[in-house]
Amino acid sequence: MTAFRFALAGVAALALAGTAQAQDFQPKEKGTLMLNTRITSVAPDQKDPIVTAAGAATGLNAEVGDDVMPTIGLSYFLTDNVAVEVIAGTTKHDVKAKGGATDVLVHQTWVLPPIVSVQYHFNPKGQVSPYVGAGLNYMLFYSGKDKNGFKVDIDNGFGYSLQAGVDVALKGKWSANVDVKKVFFETDASINGGALKTKVKLDPLVASVGVGYKF
Repeated sequence: MTAFRFALAGVAALALAGTAQAQDFQPKEKGTLMLNTRITSVAPDQKDPIVTAAGAATGLNAEVGDDVMPTIGLSYFLTDNVAVEVIAGTTKHDVKAKGGATDVLVHQTWVLPPIVSVQYHFNPKGQVSPYVGAGLNYMLFYSGKDKNGFKVDIDNGFGYSLQAGVDVALKGKWSANVDVKKVFFETDASINGGALKTKVKLDPLVASVGVGYKF
């Protein structure tokens, strides 16, 4: 399932949740701590060329696969409208070299991309409350496994993100949530000790659906 379809499914779920009558729901307000548990699709958007150490084209591109995993987000409301959110989760991705008749798996890696965002929440007292945000993230690649005789090294680094989402208040302290982030991140990868290299521009679309609880 693509991240776009994943987000659409979440919007449909929220539409259904919004048709139900939420009784005595707790609104968002200053001092609220909200925990969101989500199912998240991470879909990198890149096909970067692989070149030799001298910069010559190889005709191959580095492609990074999608993954779906659970994530958590913790938001603290500084005011009724402004919140700071920290999200954490980890996903596993295949890295392939593709081009022409070539389609070979060269590496598998786990990625831990914590994101800290500042959000503005519209209509915090209402049952349906959309929000937007912007933040910073750090991409940490770990537990990598080289495949098919290749040795791949991917650099960690910082990126930034834009965010949009909506909360639908349910009964009591519970809510339903759809969240979409676009993460902008570029790094370097070397293959076989630098004999080949690529500029990896991941820029993943991170689409999530889940439930929240206010403390």
